[in-house]
Amino acid sequence: MSSKTSKKIQTMTELVDQTENCLLECKVCFEKYNQQKKHRPRNLPCGHVMCLECVMSLTHPRTFKLECPFCRRACKSSETSDCLPLLHLMEILSLPLNNAPVPGSSIGRTTEDVSTPASQVLTFSLSFGGWGTLINPTGIAVCQRSGCAAVVHDGKKRIKLFTFTGNCMQQFGERGQAGNDIRYPNDITATLDGHIVITDSGDGSVKVFDFNGRGKLVISESFCLPWGLDTTPQNDIIMTDSEAGTLYCLSADFKKGELKGVRKLHSNLCNPRKVAVSQTSGAIAVIEHLMAKGPSYGSTRVKVFSAEMQILGQVDSFGLNLVFPIKIYASGVTFNKEGLIVVSDAYNQAVFCLGKPEEFPVCKPVITQGLSYPLALTFTPDNSLIVLDGGDHSLKVYTTS
Repeated sequence: MSSKTSKKIQTMTELVDQTENCLLECKVCFEKYNQQKKHRPRNLPCGHVMCLECVMSLTHPRTFKLECPFCRRACKSSETSDCLPLLHLMEILSLPLNNAPVPGSSIGRTTEDVSTPASQVLTFSLSFGGWGTLINPTGIAVCQRSGCAAVVHDGKKRIKLFTFTGNCMQQFGERGQAGNDIRYPNDITATLDGHIVITDSGDGSVKVFDFNGRGKLVISESFCLPWGLDTTPQNDIIMTDSEAGTLYCLSADFKKGELKGVRKLHSNLCNPRKVAVSQTSGAIAVIEHLMAKGPSYGSTRVKVFSAEMQILGQVDSFGLNLVFPIKIYASGVTFNKEGLIVVSDAYNQAVFCLGKPEEFPVCKPVITQGLSYPLALTFTPDNSLIVLDGGDHSLKVYTTS
C-alpha cells in the first residue's frame, strides 16, 4: 500500500470519527445513537433530535406529552419519528472503506435485492394545492380518460380535479346533508369511463359523480365504515369497509347510474383502509391497521391478493423491520406499471418500494425528504408519482429519471 493511499485512509477514518462524535450522539444524555430501540434517534416536530430513551424519560406518564429540551416546544411522544438521515448515515458508516457490505447489514437487502427498475428513480418536479386550495385532503386518484388528478378534501366543494401541472379544472360535491351531498369523505377513485367515486363515512355510502359533478349513484348496502377505493381493469370498484373488516367489489353501469351488484370478496381483515389495484395483473393490495394500546403507534400490514383472490403475499411492520432499520407504518399504497408495490409512510415522512409480493419482505426508500405527512399516492400514465401530503395540504409530483 502506498503512503498516499495510507494517508487518504487515515484522513477518511478521522473524518468518520469526527462525524460519529458530532452527529451520532444524543445531545441530552450524550449516549451514542444506535439502531437498537433504546438509543434510536428520534425526530421531534420542532426538528430537534434525541434518543428514544430520552423521549420516553421526558414524556408525562398520563398526558404522553413532553417539552423539547432545546426550544421548549410541546408535543406528544406519538408525534416523534425515527430520524431517517441519521439511521442511513449509521448504515453507511458501518460499511468498510472499500464499500463492501457488512455481513448481516440491511443495506444490501434493501438496495440490491429489490427488483426495482431504473424508472423508480424519482426526482421532485412540482408541488401544488396548499392550505385554502385544499383543506385536510384524504384521497387522490388519477382519471386517465380526462388526464387529471382527482382529490377529495374537507372544503366546501369536496372534490377537486387538477391538471398534472397544478391547474384546477373542476370542483364539485357540496358539503351538506342531502342525498348527493358529501359529509365526511375518506377516499376517491376514477372509473375507466371518467366517473368520480368517493366513500362517505358520514352516511356510510359510496357516491358516484360524472365529470361535471352530477350525482349518478349512491350505494349504501349496510356498510359500516366505507374507506379505501380503487378501480379494476374491468371497471369495477374495489372498496374496503374498515369497521366490518371486509373487502367488496361494486359493479355498476356508471353512465346510467345503475347498480349491478355488490360482492363480498374477503372478510376478517383487520381495520382495512387504503387499497390499490394493479392495472396490469388485477392484483389487489390492502393496508390493514393492527391496533396497539397506549401512546405508541400500532403496526400495519400490507396484504396482496391475486385477481382471483388468492393470497400472494403479506408483510407487516415487524417483517419490514427485519430488513430495514426503521419501523414502517404504511398509510397509502399503489402499484406502478411494472407491478411493484409502493407505500407512503406518514409516520416516517417517506415513500418506500416493497417490490413484488413474491419478494416480501424487502424494502427500498424511494422518497426520504420533503414530505411532512404523506397519506396517499398514485402513479400517472407516464409513471410519474403524485403524493398527497396531508401535512401541508398539497400534492407533490415526482417524475422518473
